[in-house]
Amino acid sequence: MLRRSVLLVGLFGIAISLAPERLLAACLGAVAQRDRIGSARLMPANFQSTAVPANAVRVTFVGHATFLIETPQGVTAATDYNDYIRPAVRPDIVTMNYAHTTHYTDSPEPGIRHVLRGWSYQDKPARHNVQFKDMRVRNVPTNIRSYGNGTEFDGNSIFIFEVADLCLAHLGHLHHKLTSGHLADIGRIDVLFVPVDGGFTLNIFDMQEVISQIAAPLVVPMHYFSESTLERFLARLRESHEIRLNDGSSTLISRNTIPKKPSVLVLPGPH
Repeated sequence: MLRRSVLLVGLFGIAISLAPERLLAACLGAVAQRDRIGSARLMPANFQSTAVPANAVRVTFVGHATFLIETPQGVTAATDYNDYIRPAVRPDIVTMNYAHTTHYTDSPEPGIRHVLRGWSYQDKPARHNVQFKDMRVRNVPTNIRSYGNGTEFDGNSIFIFEVADLCLAHLGHLHHKLTSGHLADIGRIDVLFVPVDGGFTLNIFDMQEVISQIAAPLVVPMHYFSESTLERFLARLRESHEIRLNDGSSTLISRNTIPKKPSVLVLPGPH
């Protein structure tokens, strides 16, 4: 697999005189701290692997940019699967992105049926369209910024999960606004997982435009490093979206429970 310098990819908006180790630590944030104190790969304490009702999907926020998605037929998928924080169960499907090491791993757990890497290989964009039981997973490639504010083409993927008559899209480490071509490939989205850090991914103003472009009725924030960062994002969306704070890290979603008014659902968990 073609690998470039992991420490340098996607680091932007920070003076290049800083050491790469400091830059990476800044991106890792609380995740790096958990790793240093030996509590990485944790699942929220209230996680329960119980059956998912028919025509529904269970979404659990594992942490940072990782969600566990469960289907009525027992399929499990983990987004931005990495070495720092993982679900307590071995997923059937994992998706990964290349911008930082908190979004991928070179050593996925043995026994995973489908390991879907979201970046280009041998100068060809990643293309996935996987059906396993009642879950379909496909991707739409996007670019990432490289060291020095260059462009690494097709270094990220928006992964779309289709299950229970729902379409869930994970923006990964999105670094730019979307074209009409991207939007056509993405299609209708019901649940959108959005990085809201406002710096390491897309700035908050452009990310708000992406949210408007995709127009998913339910937005789930991720990839923020403090409660103040999350609140800054919520403040931007309060005029257009209803804000909901979930009691636990898991929620059941179905076609019948998708909100009629655009909403943001905050799932608590390590970020």
